Amino acid sequence: MKRGAWVLLVVVYLILTAAALGRSGFQIATKFAEAPLAYSLSAFSAVVYLVATIALIRGGRAWNIVGWVTLTIELVGVLAVGSVSLSEPGLFPHDTVWSAFGRGYLFVPLVLPAVGMFYLYTRSRKEGRT
Repeated sequence: MKRGAWVLLVVVYLILTAAALGRSGFQIATKFAEAPLAYSLSAFSAVVYLVATIALIRGGRAWNIVGWVTLTIELVGVLAVGSVSLSEPGLFPHDTVWSAFGRGYLFVPLVLPAVGMFYLYTRSRKEGRT
């Protein structure tokens, strides 16, 4: 992956981190009782995005492992929450970052973990650790 693409990936992760932190922070502070599961999941996703961002920036064997774990959690989260939010909308009276597969964020949360995984794979191959 070229350096410009890596910078764009990191910038998108930073934007999603800020958006998820801001959204969940506001929701938890002002109306947590209305949808505690949804708001807690938004806060969790913000933490996942933050750790993934750090892993993408840092590099090295340990951070690559952290990156794979967080990106896997992110992918499973967006697929699970996306599926449940559409099949059982009563469980999510308010949207999360991952609701409807990230529809409120132009489906970026659905695509981003795959792009991040591709980057980690190419970085580990470049470093000689396939």
